Amino acid sequence: MPRFAANLSFLYQELPFLDRFEAAARDGFTGVECLFPYDVPASELRARAEGQGLRVVLMNAPAGDWAAGERGLASVEGRGADFRDGIERALAYASTVAVPRVHVLAGLLPAGSDRDAAMARYEERLHWAAARAASAGIGLTIEPINPHDMPGYLLQRQDEAHAIVERLGSVNLKVQMDLYHCERVEGDVVAQVRLYLPTGRVGHCQIAGVPDRHEPDEGSLDWRGALAAIDEMAATSGWDGWIGCEYRPRRGAVPGGTSAGLGWLIPTRRENA
Repeated sequence: MPRFAANLSFLYQELPFLDRFEAAARDGFTGVECLFPYDVPASELRARAEGQGLRVVLMNAPAGDWAAGERGLASVEGRGADFRDGIERALAYASTVAVPRVHVLAGLLPAGSDRDAAMARYEERLHWAAARAASAGIGLTIEPINPHDMPGYLLQRQDEAHAIVERLGSVNLKVQMDLYHCERVEGDVVAQVRLYLPTGRVGHCQIAGVPDRHEPDEGSLDWRGALAAIDEMAATSGWDGWIGCEYRPRRGAVPGGTSAGLGWLIPTRRENA
C-alpha cells in the first residue's frame, strides 16, 4: 500500500495543533503534512514530529493574506517581492524541519484579467523559486485546485500543471496530484493516475471524498481503484511519494472523530454500520 500522511490542518481538529502529532502517530501514521505552520517555531515543530517518530513530508509556502482572500502570490501582478520573501521564508522553515517538499500556490485570477500575462508571471516566478529551492535541496509542487472550492484559482487542470512542469524543466518542480480536485474537474481519477504517475512529474498525492471532502469512502471518488492504480504504478514506475489525507472528518471536530473515520485506511477499524 502507499504511504499515507495525516494532514494536520484538516484532521484532529478537536486538538491544539501540536497535540495532533501524537494523535496521528497513535493512529499509525508515519508522515504528516500541514498548510501554514509558521506560527509555530520551526525547531519546536521538528521536535514534536521527531518525538512521535513522524516525518513532515509537505507544507505550503506563504500564500499572502489568506484572511483577506489571497490564495497564493505566484501569479499576482505587483506581488513579486512578496512572493520571493515568502519563498525564502518557506525554504528556511522547511530546511529546519527537514520538509522535503513545499507547495507553491498559484493565486487567483481577477475577473477581466489577462490570463496569458498571469501565466507568464507564474512560470517566471516558479522558475526562480525552483532554482532557490534546489540550492536548499528542497522540492516544490504546484497543485491544480477545483473552481468549486476555490473560484478563480489560476491552475485547475492536471494537463496544464504537467505542461508547466515540463516546460520549466526543473528537476525539483513537480505536480501535487490531489485526487479530490482531479475528480471534481476532470473525473476518472484511475485513468489520470495511470496517465501521470509514470511520467515522473508527480511529487505528491492527496485524497478526499467527492463532493463533500470527507473521508474517501464517502461519495463518488473511486478511491479503491485509485489506490490500486497508485500501487501498480509504484511497482512498475518506481513512484515512491506520499498520499496526504487532506479531508474534513465527517464526524466533525469531536473527540476521536478522525480516528473513528479511518476504517477506509485501516480495515480492522472499519465500522460495521
